[in-house]
Amino acid sequence: MKDLSPKKDDLEPIEIASRDEISALQLERMKKTLAHAYENVPFYKAKFDEAGVHPSDLKSLSDLSKFPFTVKTDLRDNYPFGMFAVPREEVVRIHASSGTTGKPTVVGYTKNDIDVWSDVVARSLRAAGVRKGDILHNAYGYGLFTGGLGAHYGAERLGCSVVPVSGGMTARQVQLIEDFKPSAITVTPSYMLAILDEFKKQGIDPRASSLQVGIFGAEPWTNATRKEVEDAFDMHAVDIYGLSEVMGPGVANECVETKDGLHIWEDHFYPEIINPETGELVEDGEEGELVFTSLTKEALPIIRYRTRDLTRLLPGTARSMRRMEKITGRSDDMIILRGVNVFPTQVEVQVLAVAGLAPHFQIELTHQGRMDEMTIHVEATVDAATEENRALLSKALSKKIKDNIGVSARVVANEPGGVPRSQGKAVRVIDNRDKG
Repeated sequence: MKDLSPKKDDLEPIEIASRDEISALQLERMKKTLAHAYENVPFYKAKFDEAGVHPSDLKSLSDLSKFPFTVKTDLRDNYPFGMFAVPREEVVRIHASSGTTGKPTVVGYTKNDIDVWSDVVARSLRAAGVRKGDILHNAYGYGLFTGGLGAHYGAERLGCSVVPVSGGMTARQVQLIEDFKPSAITVTPSYMLAILDEFKKQGIDPRASSLQVGIFGAEPWTNATRKEVEDAFDMHAVDIYGLSEVMGPGVANECVETKDGLHIWEDHFYPEIINPETGELVEDGEEGELVFTSLTKEALPIIRYRTRDLTRLLPGTARSMRRMEKITGRSDDMIILRGVNVFPTQVEVQVLAVAGLAPHFQIELTHQGRMDEMTIHVEATVDAATEENRALLSKALSKKIKDNIGVSARVVANEPGGVPRSQGKAVRVIDNRDKG
């Protein structure tokens, strides 16, 4: 793989500033954000008043813990524009979630918000090894989802030539990679695996492609997936993090020279880690639920937003700003199976550890008699697809899951192509327990 490490002169001063400088800037911006939210969003005024706190109570960063959390249902309850802190006419763009579990969550951006968003995505891409003049193949979905346009504007801000492919039409994805020869791709990790399948289907060596770095986000993924992609393409695989409620992609990013966790751009987003059950703060280094407060957003300031993502905070390395470990899962995606907590990422690690299995899987939950049952649908690689081999692979994965996760699972090893492919965020869990 090519060395894509940035030069020190390429970095913004704030990226390598002292912790004291970063904390001072955070406190100044946090005071303004709390006041802006309190004065312009009726929801926050009522919430703060109910909790008996006022923006003037913030004297230090630690005082933020006195303020109440914001959760996804708060945004849905104020649908569509009740969380906006500026007149609707000043909102230049509106994004929204899919709304599959209720009303969509709506987020808005002023012109300055779009500029800041573009800046942090450009910073993220540069940290990943992308440079001015590079061609970037953007396979994130465009539309109400923040991924496509967020990556697009950031790449243009960095000075890249952007190919706005979006998701789907996988054969065309490979054709354009071959024809346009991009050096970078932004895509969900699960869809990158589908693109890899298409390379093989077309008889094209992925290691001979022009791709030097992939920036993967929008869903949890493991270091085992990183190795799978890096070995297959001879390219760097780097993690990007974001969520619509906080901004979109570009809240944090791995640095290509270390790949040791995602540096949070703390000049714009203030992180906390809490115990997901009690809501109490935990120490840096201890795993818990990630909470964010925006520091510079105008249209939709967000105060102590509970992301449900599980991780831990670590000291800075390649940058002064703190790192968050790769997301291990979500507190609301956790499967409790016969008293054992199981996350899809744990299953992914075991799938990738069995030679002869492709890196695609889906978990199906059913209810048999009085017990919940878990079936893991996987598929064999082309060279291991005989009925006898698939039976052996099922047995091997079932044993690995029992030994390493502690639950018994039925494994179905399908023929190649037998597991549904994602063209965006992967659907890892199908819960049929209420249907059985």
